[in-house]
Amino acid sequence: MSWLLDLYRTYESNLDQVGVLEKRRNDQEFTLLPISHTTQNAHIEVEVTEDGEFHSARVIPKSDASTLIPCTEDSASRAGAVIAPYPLHDKLSYCAGDFVAFGGEIKKEIPFDTYIENLRKWAESPYSVPKVKSLYRYLRKGSLIEDLVREKVLYVDEKNRLIDKWDKALEEKHGARPEVFSVMIGGPEALFVRFNVRKPGEHLKKVWDDREMFESFIRYYSGELGDSDLCYVMGERLPATEKHANKIRNAADKAKLISSNDKTGFTYRGRFSSASDAARVSYDVSQKAHNALKWLINRQGKIVDQRVFLVWGNESLELPNPSDDTWSLEDDDGDRMIKSDTLKGLAREVNLALNGYRNRVADPIHAQVFIMLLDSATTGRMAVLYYRNLDEELYLNRLARWHSTCVWLHRYQRNSDGEFVSFFGAPATKDIAFAAYGSRADDRVIKGLMERILPCIVDEQTRIPRDIVRSAVQRASNPVSMEAWEWEKTLSIACALVNRTLVEDEEGKDVALDKENTNRDYLFGRLLAVADVLERRALGRDEKRSSNAIRYMNAFAKHPARTWKTIQSSLQPYQARLGRDGIYLSRIIDEIGSRIDPEQFNDKPLTGLYLLGFYSQRHDLFQKKEDKTADEPESKNDEERSE
Repeated sequence: MSWLLDLYRTYESNLDQVGVLEKRRNDQEFTLLPISHTTQNAHIEVEVTEDGEFHSARVIPKSDASTLIPCTEDSASRAGAVIAPYPLHDKLSYCAGDFVAFGGEIKKEIPFDTYIENLRKWAESPYSVPKVKSLYRYLRKGSLIEDLVREKVLYVDEKNRLIDKWDKALEEKHGARPEVFSVMIGGPEALFVRFNVRKPGEHLKKVWDDREMFESFIRYYSGELGDSDLCYVMGERLPATEKHANKIRNAADKAKLISSNDKTGFTYRGRFSSASDAARVSYDVSQKAHNALKWLINRQGKIVDQRVFLVWGNESLELPNPSDDTWSLEDDDGDRMIKSDTLKGLAREVNLALNGYRNRVADPIHAQVFIMLLDSATTGRMAVLYYRNLDEELYLNRLARWHSTCVWLHRYQRNSDGEFVSFFGAPATKDIAFAAYGSRADDRVIKGLMERILPCIVDEQTRIPRDIVRSAVQRASNPVSMEAWEWEKTLSIACALVNRTLVEDEEGKDVALDKENTNRDYLFGRLLAVADVLERRALGRDEKRSSNAIRYMNAFAKHPARTWKTIQSSLQPYQARLGRDGIYLSRIIDEIGSRIDPEQFNDKPLTGLYLLGFYSQRHDLFQKKEDKTADEPESKNDEERSE
């Protein structure tokens, strides 16, 4: 129950955000829902006057469809043929008193009768407000469809029945297809209608944005709740509920975190006689916890194949997500973390960036971080796959360690101008999945890897799974199987993973070339890099084909000694073509080769460490080349200085 209590407290700490509209990156609006409210995508908007007369109606564009509506326990979880109307806004089959008169089919009892009776109770209660009374006066007339047909929002055939599909015959007779048929799914009875009150000469808040309306229904419905029972979350006797919210990830999400609707099947499995024996949660706690969760997911959650990765704090809502890369971190001035290319420098800059989050905390002693993973195996059930509640300072320290250890130099991110930029740090967990399984990996595989990596970052109790590191190294060793940009990205991420495993063994490396390293695998990687650079320079910029070093890289990783003989023999014509520059690079090859113990110059497969030697040596040679003009060869002084 701890996650429910934490979400409940988050709601209580952000009461000022209730009903305040915010926008996501795709411009869709969301808000922290008031209790006893939910969201629905509306299709038709009807405006009435203060006197309860029809004023106008329109079809709602999809960008404006999301609507905040009051709801009851029954209506929030209604399904099938159950009659459970929403208190105000609802489907046409519920809120239209003339639905049957216009050809609508009703299976059992008429939904409108229950709908209008419930609305009457609210309108005549002590908590009612003028807008509710105006809407009740209009809707009790039972003329909604008649008004919509007259307004040319809905259309009827010769038998005065609602048309559910616009075909070619109707198009030839009446013209272009009306707008309502572009939003109609499943027939006119499923069209969702929202209502508003229009007052001439005044700009009023719309009914679904009006805090007075929220509070009116909350006060009214609180008196309609059932008997009190012991709430397992709060430890107090409060009005309880067995019907909990859905629509957690989006408006179409039917999965629930708490569900007990199967009284005849396998839910209880003989352990309990009723759902309340397993757990009792009060209505107030359930509503606030679920509404806080929906708000946080909309605000800052990351969703991969419907799996939610969510991080928030009780003192500061926005915190760095462990699934993000170092590029996403910013310092106090909002600058990206791309300045350092050494482990010490990076550690300092990461701590500076995270200090920005530390400084926002008002009460560091009680500051906490909550990390939650959610997913559903079926359309009706959702589970909390991972949940941690830990001290914020501890969380930021562990995050700093991750961003300072699983590091390498990457060049696949773009800045605000769309240009590729370099950054030194940790890759995002989604990019680790890219490196391990390829750009076409199934989303189920990606989210599974992200879940497995999370404890390595947050708990610091496990190493990066070896199969992930091995898969990334194998793919980085096979560059001919992918495009150049994909291989470069895979290579740098694989280097970061290998470097993290070395850090775990207290042997972490910088990107800078380590000329004193005599490890066999590292030296073989350096040899391969020099061979690649030598042939690439000889071929020139216009030649796009891969060098022999790149083409034989996969075989080289498995049989380095044997494959190196093939690569070295193919270098001779390129060494002659380069002249002095070729001699300089050949001397580097000789110098590296002389460092390998003859007994270790064999075909034992290379470990991932060879990728670090390959990357660092190539990076070093590229930097030296960039310091000179494009056509100027290396001089003798340059050779001596390099040696």
